[in-house]
Amino acid sequence: MAGEEQALAGLLRALQGLTPTDFQEFKVKLSEVDVEGGWNIPKDSLARAAHPCALVSCMGKNYSKEAAMDIAIGLFEEMEQRDLAKKLLDEKVKEYKRKYREHVVQEFLRYKEVNSCLGENLSISSRYTALTIARRTGSQRGDEHEAVDTSHGCANSSNGPATITVTAQMLFKPDEDGQTPQVVVLVGAPGMGKTMTVRKVMVEWVEGTLYKQFDYIFCIDCKDIAFTKEASVADLISKCCPHRRTLFEKILDDQKKILFIFDGFEALGFSLVQPESELSSDPREVKPLGITLMSLLKKTLLPESSLLITTRPTALQSLGRCLEGEYYAEILGFSAAMREEYFHRYFENNDKADVAFRFARGNKILYSLCVIPIMSWTICTILEQELHKKKSLVECSIATTPMTVFYLSRLMKCRGRDDPEDLPRFLRKLCSLAADGVWKHKVLFEEKEIKDHGLDQPDLLPLFLSEKISKQSRDHGNTYSFTHLHLQEFFAAMFYVLEGDEEMVGDSGALVKDVNMLLESYSESREDLNLTVRFLFGLVSQKSIEYVDEITGCRISPQARDDLLRWLQGRHRDISHPSQALKVTELDTFHFLFEMNDKSFAQSALGRFTDVDLQDIKLTLYDQMALSFCIRQWVGLSCVTLQGCSFDQQDPGEELVHRAPGAGGRPHPLAEEELLSPIRPLCRALRHPGSDLQVLRLRWCRLSESCCAELAALLAEHPGLARLELADGALGDGGVRLLCEGLQQPGCRLRALR
Repeated sequence: MAGEEQALAGLLRALQGLTPTDFQEFKVKLSEVDVEGGWNIPKDSLARAAHPCALVSCMGKNYSKEAAMDIAIGLFEEMEQRDLAKKLLDEKVKEYKRKYREHVVQEFLRYKEVNSCLGENLSISSRYTALTIARRTGSQRGDEHEAVDTSHGCANSSNGPATITVTAQMLFKPDEDGQTPQVVVLVGAPGMGKTMTVRKVMVEWVEGTLYKQFDYIFCIDCKDIAFTKEASVADLISKCCPHRRTLFEKILDDQKKILFIFDGFEALGFSLVQPESELSSDPREVKPLGITLMSLLKKTLLPESSLLITTRPTALQSLGRCLEGEYYAEILGFSAAMREEYFHRYFENNDKADVAFRFARGNKILYSLCVIPIMSWTICTILEQELHKKKSLVECSIATTPMTVFYLSRLMKCRGRDDPEDLPRFLRKLCSLAADGVWKHKVLFEEKEIKDHGLDQPDLLPLFLSEKISKQSRDHGNTYSFTHLHLQEFFAAMFYVLEGDEEMVGDSGALVKDVNMLLESYSESREDLNLTVRFLFGLVSQKSIEYVDEITGCRISPQARDDLLRWLQGRHRDISHPSQALKVTELDTFHFLFEMNDKSFAQSALGRFTDVDLQDIKLTLYDQMALSFCIRQWVGLSCVTLQGCSFDQQDPGEELVHRAPGAGGRPHPLAEEELLSPIRPLCRALRHPGSDLQVLRLRWCRLSESCCAELAALLAEHPGLARLELADGALGDGGVRLLCEGLQQPGCRLRALR
């Protein structure tokens, strides 16, 4: 309403600027106006409107605001009152811009996440976290473009110009040579945050903090127009505007102030090779959609306008053939600092955010995968659910494989128009490629390998592999890599457990699926296979078998479980002396069992062992979770030896934050559960009912005074514990007093303390 009053106020000022004679002429012409689909102002009403204020009121009652302004502008032009017509037109354009920006805010400020409640929308301003974006130092043709390597979260600077790190705000700023980009291609794998970046751009433009040089930014979701057969540029603009009457002429008056954003260009799927003679130069000319877009790209249409195109790497080569003077930028994901910021933005509650981020950082694999924004979202979503159910993440069975499978389910939401039956076949072939690469220490694959594996399917390939377009691509084809190395290892593990007789196609012929060969290679020399083996255990859990089948249609065979069990039972027996107790001496054993998260399997695997003996290991929170899970299932465990090990501890600054009193002066519950003694997870696991623990050695583990309360509780509650060794511990007088209190408890049966 304020906008309407402002516009009519402009009309009033214009009428007040007329002489009495001109005012009467205006009224006469107004009485002769024939409004299409409307009606004329009754003559008696016009006669009573003897002054400008009354006439404006009369027009406002009989016409819409837009119609009243259009009629007045037309009449002023007929009367050759061009200055007044221009002022009114400027008022109209100003009002149109205001309404368009309001529409942009409604469309882009708030969005709905997959896991949000009914009716709950999130603000892009509160959730968006800045991404690392690399831009080439100079414009290049697409066929010479060296794509930035996102598979490992770092730039691939070989055989190409250097890259510089930029932000979304800098994409249309002059480069080091003083050249302002007119066309920017923003590249990113699925889940890297392209669409969220576009949303942020639109909102900040409305707020006046970004791209002030543009009067209009029109954002076109390519998925929405993918099935459009014909359109003009005017039609595309109309899709972005909420108004029935769009001011095309005024919008197009200054092309330099227009930015078109095409989000998800790869969704269009049509050929970008069009005859030059077919291209259009008229914004209102209706042509096949491909020709209209090609005309914009080739600059035969609106040559001075700017373009921002977001796309997956698969569309780069075809784009490069039809663009000129374009700049390329690639989203690399979250930096270390931005990962932490994202957790805080997601949870909003600082206590929960700190606990969740500490958990993710303690798992090197998950933390590395958090460079991918959608993986950070996946991990936060799962941790939020666990924090809602329990106070302590240490007691939750959150392994790496379930989170990766959940990430896979999110990728499935990005699928195109492929046949559902194509997916299982494609994934089997993808897994064979991944396994081939893992065996050969290979992360880059040539185009021929992609075709040999039958993976050249445009709707599915970009979900999993990033395309690298090189200078030599004309002769040798492009190269491809998995979005992240850990995802390649995940799919390599899937190769060994998917049902079917597919063999792995490699340079040296076919390699059959042989889980035992993989396990033996890992045991003997291939430590780099650790994560592949870990995923192997996770994939044969019952939950993973059911979930993978549900989201992909692929069936995982549980037969590998027997091979995994025999291997675990045999690997530690081989390194134990026949006359000694059987010991588990490798931390990865606990991670493998934790990954499967099957209590009966863990009991079978550990049932023949009696001792744990770990040396010189820095135990992260995630390590302690895996160890604690296994200890709880381990009926025959009698001796735990940790020598030269350290425990992940909370930073003092963070601990102070968490120990700050909450409402009512009480400590935050999370502080009590998560952030006390660093050995609390271990001690709580050792106190579980049915434990046969007799000896606990924590030698040279640099235990502090805060650990003694947990040890005292263990002494008091574990009647079977007969020997405790704490060599070289900086326990302090307070720690010794706490231990003495534990020794005095009725339940303590300790015989030796060293």
